Amino acid sequence: MEQRPTWLEYFKQIVLVTATRSPCTRLQVGCLLVKDNRIISQGYNGFLPGCPHESKIIDNHEQATVHAEQNAITDCAKRGVSCNHADAYITHYPCVNCMKMLCASGIQNIYYINDYNNDKLVEYFFRESRIQNFKKI
Repeated sequence: MEQRPTWLEYFKQIVLVTATRSPCTRLQVGCLLVKDNRIISQGYNGFLPGCPHESKIIDNHEQATVHAEQNAITDCAKRGVSCNHADAYITHYPCVNCMKMLCASGIQNIYYINDYNNDKLVEYFFRESRIQNFKKI
């Protein structure tokens, strides 16, 4: 009999599938917010709702999309669901702005799969915030 995946393995697989919903052709990113081993929100990087899927590159960076972490957090806000003390499972190392949002929204643990433009300021925010764990899985 095949062994059941751990919760960490389970959410890792789900966030990888979540990322495939992204319309981005350069990098597909997914984010799950989880409380008590239940998914409370999912997000992937994509264009603003109702806006055309048109790329706007400035300084070699896409400006027209919302990051996966931002979509997951704002989904909670729209539905009146608290993400305080939730865990975040992310396919890629968060950018500085997403890390600030994760800290400010009360995320307790952050688990990411892939390194991506790792900024030392993200590590600083982890050390100085109330986030308990920030680790690559």
